[in-house]
Amino acid sequence: MGQLEDRVAVVTGAGAGIGAGIAKVFAAEGARVIVAERNAEDGRAVAAEIGDAARFVPTDVRDKSQVEAMVAAAVDTWGTIDILVNNAWGGGRISRVEAKSPEQMAHGMDVGFYGPLWAMLAAHPTMKANGYGRIINMCSLNGVNAHMGTLEYNTAKEALRAATRTAAREWAPTGITANVICPAAKSKSFFQVMGEHPELLAAADASNPMGRIGDVETDIAPVALFLASEGSRYVTGNTLFADGGGHINGSSWAPDLD
Repeated sequence: MGQLEDRVAVVTGAGAGIGAGIAKVFAAEGARVIVAERNAEDGRAVAAEIGDAARFVPTDVRDKSQVEAMVAAAVDTWGTIDILVNNAWGGGRISRVEAKSPEQMAHGMDVGFYGPLWAMLAAHPTMKANGYGRIINMCSLNGVNAHMGTLEYNTAKEALRAATRTAAREWAPTGITANVICPAAKSKSFFQVMGEHPELLAAADASNPMGRIGDVETDIAPVALFLASEGSRYVTGNTLFADGGGHINGSSWAPDLD
């Protein structure tokens, strides 16, 4: 039996990158997985690759009703929700603090904070009734280290970290754990940024203590697997840095914002 045998998981942004890696590893460990993804082509492809243990649910996390429907789909299909991974992110553009528009900031908060919060609230009643739940929120070194150029992303992710810790404290007596992963991974969004700022690609690897940015499936997903498993039952309110040590001394590189 796998570590997640008979568990039901919802993973947002599961059509590519970190989310896809987590969904595949969870399924390989016995979980049934809702592949929640805004891009239908990507979401269907990942669900098809996983097979019968996966269902694709089109989800734009900016829409509260779609987030609630995503959680309802897990309960309707498999009777419960045991694990929630809030991973989705989309959009954003590197620019200075003073260049950020209200629309950019609102987008960052909708995708990076409110969407995950709505998902947590939607999952909470079932998890509380079961006396079991694993909430895993993907945050970022960008916020912890205050990387330049990504104010909306940094702000949303740090707000989510605070919300995760608060939920962990309040929900601990109910059997629900809530933790954060701050990854360093060559994900879809990573390559989008590097496409705009190619000067950062070599610098990102070189600045990492292990000399490389991580792989979504072999470096990041196993950390999520631990937090989703029975082995993490006494771990809550924590931030795990799956980053090759990148958080130790902060970021030594910066984009050319001019």
